Amino acid sequence: MDILAIIRIAMRALARNKMRSSLTMLGIIIGVGAVIAMVSVGQGAQAQAQQQIAAMGSNMLFVQSGTVTRGGMRMGWGATKTLVYDDVLAIKREAPSVKDAAPGAAASAQVVYGNDNWATNVNGTEPQYFDVRTWPFEEGNPFTQDDVTMAANVAVIGETVRKNLFGPVDPIGETVRINNLPFKVVGLLQGKGTSAAMGQDQDDIIFVPITTLQKKITGQPWLRWIVVSAVSQQASYTAQEQISSLLRDRHRIRRGQDDDFFVRNLADVADLADQNARLFTILVASIASISLIVGGIGVMNIMLVSVTERTREIGIRMAIGATEHDVQQQFLIEAVVLSLLGGAIGIVVGIASSFLITRTLGWSVLVSPISIIAAVIFSMGVGIFFGFYPAQKAAQLDPIEALRYE
Repeated sequence: MDILAIIRIAMRALARNKMRSSLTMLGIIIGVGAVIAMVSVGQGAQAQAQQQIAAMGSNMLFVQSGTVTRGGMRMGWGATKTLVYDDVLAIKREAPSVKDAAPGAAASAQVVYGNDNWATNVNGTEPQYFDVRTWPFEEGNPFTQDDVTMAANVAVIGETVRKNLFGPVDPIGETVRINNLPFKVVGLLQGKGTSAAMGQDQDDIIFVPITTLQKKITGQPWLRWIVVSAVSQQASYTAQEQISSLLRDRHRIRRGQDDDFFVRNLADVADLADQNARLFTILVASIASISLIVGGIGVMNIMLVSVTERTREIGIRMAIGATEHDVQQQFLIEAVVLSLLGGAIGIVVGIASSFLITRTLGWSVLVSPISIIAAVIFSMGVGIFFGFYPAQKAAQLDPIEALRYE
């Protein structure tokens, strides 16, 4: 029999019991809609995490001063004083996989502008830091290498500092006081938001030349950290090994001794975030798939009822020449059509639910074409799997007994 004719017969059979068919499709609709919505939430979370990590910098490595033991007590990260400016020069000079590097030191300070004040972090660094971090400017410009050489009192501020100190006032050219020292604001950075790796507000910060911080604020000549940009993401692991080997040699660390520094590769953080987000997506999709399986059981149930109700019809069709294959094909296609109709409506429900989640909860969602295609294939598979047994049962009916059925 022509496949189109079979589909038309299937549609007429389903249309004879609209309410029953609609209720049967409801399970498929809910299942497909839930899978698409949950997968979209999971993929949205994955994309957002990757964006946050990418916002921290391009192919970036973070070298931090390490731990030290004093009086039997093991101090935390940043306690050593062995990381110095010459290490930055050595990394740029002797590590082939390194594109650029910038030194860093930090201090907490109360910053004052007019009648307002704000407690924030003051970081000392060099102009290339903003290139390593791929951190664009909203207004103004970074301080220059001449400012670093002369230990000038200039500052670049983050968006959080701007909001809390300046409000609607344009900060460029204004003067703030840090530890009672006047600093001219020369640049305003674009907002980056919360760091996915560190969990802190990246915009609550002020940058000044490294020499200014060391000579006029902290009085400490050593560094707290060095940010490094590798030539590529693939080369970041090679750069990590090169930096570790170089610093161990420069700091005269013998074999078997612990490092007095720590090198963190953001590629590892990105991979971990990607694995966690993928696991979350699989978990929520698996939970949502349970409703799709329940919907498939509903399809099997309604098809078994349909076989019982249409036993005499099956006998008549067999009597006029229909084969077992024709009967089986007829009921199998009815189950597939039922599942596909439910799946099509479920796709619309799932996409609408994804946008509703975004509007109401503010979550990031990503509706992937792959998830839609997978939903269509899965709903078709549900129709075939759960429709096979009723179709086989219909095909195995004895024609004579079927004609006698009342």
